[in-house]
Amino acid sequence: MTGTKRVKLKPGDTIGILGGGQLGRMLAMAAARLGLRCQVFSPDPDSPAFDVVLNATCAEYADVEALELFANDVDVITYEFENVPAAAALVLDARRPVLPNRKILETTQDRLAEKDFITRLGIGTAAYADVTSVASLREAIVRIGLPAVLKTRRFGYDGKGQAIIREGDDIAKVWTGLGTKSAILEAFVPFEREISVIAARSAEGQVECFDVTENEHRDHILKISRAPAAIPDALAEEARNVAGKIADALDYVGVLAVEMFVLANGTGPKVLVNEIAPRVHNSGHWTLDGASVSQFEQHIRAIAGWPLGKPVRHGEVVTMTNLIGDEINRYTEWLTVPGATVHLYGKGTPKPGRKMGHVTEVAPARGK
Repeated sequence: MTGTKRVKLKPGDTIGILGGGQLGRMLAMAAARLGLRCQVFSPDPDSPAFDVVLNATCAEYADVEALELFANDVDVITYEFENVPAAAALVLDARRPVLPNRKILETTQDRLAEKDFITRLGIGTAAYADVTSVASLREAIVRIGLPAVLKTRRFGYDGKGQAIIREGDDIAKVWTGLGTKSAILEAFVPFEREISVIAARSAEGQVECFDVTENEHRDHILKISRAPAAIPDALAEEARNVAGKIADALDYVGVLAVEMFVLANGTGPKVLVNEIAPRVHNSGHWTLDGASVSQFEQHIRAIAGWPLGKPVRHGEVVTMTNLIGDEINRYTEWLTVPGATVHLYGKGTPKPGRKMGHVTEVAPARGK
């Protein structure tokens, strides 16, 4: 699909990372352990990733000169968030390999394009419809029914840019409140649980999936992840196969997350794909301490052209808990918990809904 450029880095080479948040920070730390350097590009002078790299570029993504200088300093470019401006990606791709390929962003940045792509692969999703006006929203509701979820097609995360529509709601008011002319209506899914698969794919087509993770959200923000998910082995295998099929169809290089719903029906539970995240993902943070290779190292290996690791989970169950907002102020309590590993992101003042750190806990295997 993408005509991926082949890359083969050696220790001492430099990876450019677009975005300076905690994901960029942890990518840079994983690269350093493998003897690779990183340079971070971010418009935010307080980017936590700046703290762990020797060289950083603080400039806007529209600054073509800064982008060109950044590209000249690195050997390959990756990103920690999927909403990289298309123009910036185009400038960079003309000078250095960008992995995952920038064309993948055209699919994953747009919820409608993403759903169409998944559907063409024969993979199940919630029923959905393109919405561009109040009139088309009413038509979509007739087809899909209520409750349903109205989402902006672009730039939504952690519950932002979406609204649940229920019987009796003022449809025109909901549409106006979303503040967009381009949206997608999705049927509300009565799921048993939410899961995700973190998958890595190399340029040669090798795919390695971590254990399926079960996720618990609070106020639309991921709070707790547990691996492995409490689902039958056959369903877990189906979920991993879905993620692998998506990665292959995208000719993907790097780590991606596929978020899914587990449904129950007359023939037993099944999975529907909710979203694709073309990057390392919050629900994969447990792999830092709970697996033989982390999602961050897998991503670095993939974009460097190195062999992927075979992920082996440590312990019976691994739990990751996000520290959100003021919860970061209680980090010392977590430091006293036996078996807990604390990760603080070095961000500034806590804000409601802001991910400030996380904690992983590994339950020993039975009999040990």
